[in-house]
Amino acid sequence: MIVTADLAISLDGYIAGTDVTLDNPGGNGAEPLFEWIHNLASWRERQGMAGGEENRDSELMREWFDATGAVVMGRMMYDTGEEFWGDNPPFRTPVFVLTHRPRPTLVKEGGTTFTFVTDGVHNALDQAKAAAGDRNVDIAGGASTVRQFLREGLIDELQLHVVPALLGDGLRLFEGPGAGPRRLEPVRVVDTPLATHLKYRFVK
Repeated sequence: MIVTADLAISLDGYIAGTDVTLDNPGGNGAEPLFEWIHNLASWRERQGMAGGEENRDSELMREWFDATGAVVMGRMMYDTGEEFWGDNPPFRTPVFVLTHRPRPTLVKEGGTTFTFVTDGVHNALDQAKAAAGDRNVDIAGGASTVRQFLREGLIDELQLHVVPALLGDGLRLFEGPGAGPRRLEPVRVVDTPLATHLKYRFVK
C-alpha cells in the first residue's frame, strides 16, 4: 500500500480556475483541465455510461481506479462535488472527508461511503489505510488538503496529468505552506495528445 495524490494540472500550474463555488466547482476557465477525461471509456464506466475511447489515457485512469482502495478529500471538494456525483459517485470505495463539521456517514450506491473526520489528517489517513486493505489511499484534493499531507510528509507518490493549456489564473497546487521543499524521483512519463502524465516518488 502507498499513499498517492493524482491531479490534473495546467501547464502554468493551476488545478482549478478562479471563483470556485458550489455551483462552479472547477472555477472559471477550468474546462481544459477536465475535457480530456470526459470521453475516456474507463471514466464513462465509472459514471454508469457505455462507450468512450479506449486509449493510453483511459488505461491510466483505469489503473488509478483499480489501485485505489480508499480516498481522502477536503470538505470543499466534497461540498462542490456532492451534487455532481449524485447517488452513485465514481469512487466505489470508502471516502474520508476532512471537516470541522461532524456529520453521519453517508452510504451511496456502488460501494462509495463518505465518512466525515473531524480530528485531522493523521486520523483520516489511519482510517483510510484500514479501509483500503492492500490497495492504495489517494489524497484527492483540493489543493489545501494535498498541501497538508505534503507538509506532514504523508504522500508517497504524486501523479500529475499536465494538460496543454494555460489558465493564467486560479488555484495553484504548489503554493503556500506545505508546497516544499521536497525531493522527488521520476517513476514514469507517458505522453499522449491529451495530456502528459508524470508520476514521481517522494524521496524519504
